[in-house]
Amino acid sequence: MTSHEPRTHAGRRVDGLLDADIALLTALHNQVLTEAGQGQLAALMADLRNATTRALCDGDQDAPRRIVDALDVSEAARLAQALTVHFHLTNLAEERHRSRGQSGGRSSDAPVTDDVWPDVAALGPQVASRLDRLVVHPVFTAHPTEARRRAVASALNRIAVQLERYDDARNGPHEQAFARRRMLEEINILHRTSPLRSTPPQPTDEVRTLMTVFDQTLFRAVPRLYRAVERALGGGEPGWQAPVVPAFARFGTWVGGDRDGNPFVTAEVTRQTMAIHADHVLRALAEGTERVARTLTMSDENTPASPALRNSLAVDAVTAPQVFAEIAASSPGESHRHKLLFVAARLVATRRASLDLAYRDPGELLADLRLVQTSLRLAGDVRGAHGELQHLIWQAETFGFHLAEIEVRQHSAVHAAAIEELLSQLDGAVTDGSRLTLLDDLAVHGWPDHVRPITESTREVLDTLRVMALMQERWGRRCCGRYVVSFTQHAEHLVTVRALARLAVGDRPLRLDVVPLFETGRDLNGATAVLEEWLQLESTQSWLGQRDRNVEVMVGYSDSAKDVGPASATLTLYDTQTDLVAWAKRHEVRLTIFHGRGGSLGRGGGPVHRAILAQPPGSVADRFKVTEQGEVIFARYADVALAQAHLERLTSAVLLADTDPVNSANPSALRYADVAAQVEKTSRQTYLDLVHTPGFADVVAESSPLEELGQLRLGSRPARRSGATEGRDLSDFRAIPWVFAWAQIRANVPGWYGLGSGLDAVGDMDLLRAAYREWPLFASLIDIAEMSLAKANRQLAESFLALGGRPDITAAVLAEFDLTRRTVLATLDQDELLQHKPQLRTRIALRSPDIDALSHLQLRALRLLRDRGAETETGSDPHTKEQWGRVLLLTVNGAAAGLQNTG
Repeated sequence: MTSHEPRTHAGRRVDGLLDADIALLTALHNQVLTEAGQGQLAALMADLRNATTRALCDGDQDAPRRIVDALDVSEAARLAQALTVHFHLTNLAEERHRSRGQSGGRSSDAPVTDDVWPDVAALGPQVASRLDRLVVHPVFTAHPTEARRRAVASALNRIAVQLERYDDARNGPHEQAFARRRMLEEINILHRTSPLRSTPPQPTDEVRTLMTVFDQTLFRAVPRLYRAVERALGGGEPGWQAPVVPAFARFGTWVGGDRDGNPFVTAEVTRQTMAIHADHVLRALAEGTERVARTLTMSDENTPASPALRNSLAVDAVTAPQVFAEIAASSPGESHRHKLLFVAARLVATRRASLDLAYRDPGELLADLRLVQTSLRLAGDVRGAHGELQHLIWQAETFGFHLAEIEVRQHSAVHAAAIEELLSQLDGAVTDGSRLTLLDDLAVHGWPDHVRPITESTREVLDTLRVMALMQERWGRRCCGRYVVSFTQHAEHLVTVRALARLAVGDRPLRLDVVPLFETGRDLNGATAVLEEWLQLESTQSWLGQRDRNVEVMVGYSDSAKDVGPASATLTLYDTQTDLVAWAKRHEVRLTIFHGRGGSLGRGGGPVHRAILAQPPGSVADRFKVTEQGEVIFARYADVALAQAHLERLTSAVLLADTDPVNSANPSALRYADVAAQVEKTSRQTYLDLVHTPGFADVVAESSPLEELGQLRLGSRPARRSGATEGRDLSDFRAIPWVFAWAQIRANVPGWYGLGSGLDAVGDMDLLRAAYREWPLFASLIDIAEMSLAKANRQLAESFLALGGRPDITAAVLAEFDLTRRTVLATLDQDELLQHKPQLRTRIALRSPDIDALSHLQLRALRLLRDRGAETETGSDPHTKEQWGRVLLLTVNGAAAGLQNTG
């Protein structure tokens, strides 16, 4: 062990533990570089880091550029990759730090769970009475923001295991030496692994990547979550009584189901996705059941089986005589164990599709598990009944045989084209006035026999609906029943899906919940009008009766912020949710609002717990559904402790929302309505003035790596809507790559632009400060802007924007940056950004020098690739241009790892 490798010890500050982990991993990385004959690279990283640090402290601003400009293309590529490895190692140390804080309670970053559960518990019976209707529903998506390859993630997981081993005080010098050697080996692998994908991932690759979250984390974290809630709410010692906490968590996924703009997601892909889900969950349930069974060694003499269990075992003995005989012979006189081992065998058969022994549905499995639980309880073994066996029951209730509910998403325009093709085959003209009524009639009563799909795209839409029905038949109705309609603008967009489903499956059973997605500012404002018209339809009323008047409505953060700016979008979303709550109350509808939040600050990112508590009164009502995506998935679900803590944050916030203490703060929206109106109006106009400036979209494309994102092969969905190379329009850019690009050029425009003008227009700083103190939504808006500004770098942003060749646009962005920074600081009554958020400030400061170093490298690559006069560097040699193109992609990949919430 060298002097560069400080050991950690119990009792040290967690910040010290984090510093020690980073120092150790950095020293090992430097050793790997030296052993590879690249010792000078470690020195170069240190020199550049020191230069960027001095630049941050008002030192020589040009020093980083001089260092970078002296590099040839090979050196630049090696430096970019080394910095990327450094970021991954830093993230690993920080994830471990957060996990250590959650599980050990030693973190100086006090977990939200520690602060919130006492507030929840203080509500007493009021909370307990709401548990039966509680739903916490994260939905994972495959948007292209996770730049990390699966090979890189796997190497980091192996390093994390060895770092834990190295720091375990119970291990002696030999174990520590072993762990150190293994870390060197894995860091060497990481150093030699290309961070760039050679081919784009296919949709099923994205599905398999997501499975690691369930396999390694969520399957174990969910029972721990339920125990944490049980413990927080009191009412007796957990495990010594029947649990009062139901399986309230639900998990959804768009991975393998979201075909909006992704031609590679087909009906067959969705079917394969469900098969992958079922394989993983059935294997986990079988292994868990066998594990619990091996522990139930109580004998029939002191823990006799109930009559019902004995009868069930008798049936098992004739159902599969050989299997049962082997089980009974291995553990005679242990009936509870026999039953669970037989359950495990049936789960294996279900996974293998051995129909004679397979379960037909999760209900049959749960009946068997509860049979064993009841028998143990009747025999007096309460702990055996409500211990690990209860965990198994919770897992079966939560995950079923489908693991996560696959949600289908498609653009309303695709359905419109399909329905146009089909309606053209009907006798008589279809007028605009009769169209909605006709579609409703087709959805309820069916289509004429002669109507058939003509084009492949229409066949694909119908096949998707058929596959949904088939999957429900095989894996249960929960497995895939939601159909999200992007860019919903009319009631017709919703009933069209029902009409198409009726043609696709006829009278066959299909649970189809059509979910409208309102995304743009205009669509959000018109949401309740669309729902009013939709609610009057016969097909809607029939469906509502089947679903106990449960309605789900999705609101989008990505396109609304891109459409009208971050401040206007935030305030518009609040107003829309308020209107939706009133609409649901008028029509006695039980509403679930599905929040399409991204990980980035420009897409609704930020602390989810605080965001939930800032929602309008009545909009949560014990149900919260939200998207989780990109690098945010792995940041929040990297290990069991982190996943449990995040789910506890969600759960505690949902239980606190709509309670008197929280609702007493939210009516401040009425008191500050004039402030909100002024900020919304001015910020929107300021944002629109910028993005509608002629040539603005071209400036963004030229000054950022937006055009090159497709070459990173981040996801299976294309990054651009069009292939225009000039005269681009804002609509050409998808919301996620749009935000990703702004983060790369260190401007973070989608997180703050327009807010400064909006605050300045109010003109009363005392009023703004009061709004910040008293109105949670306004406070959240200001805090997110503060964080976004803190992650920006004004000087680098100016240099990037200069590549666009439009000084007027650069000046507009920088002027609004300065105004927003000034007004946000004044509203917060602070001298510096993040002055009262030391942990976040430390996290950003930890990465800033290295991110700035990558940004300087990225700037140089972009200058060479964009500046057609730079012949001295790139010449006309296409190979040299290709090499600098690779350097650019390496910097994008590395900056994504450093910035983290980029999309």
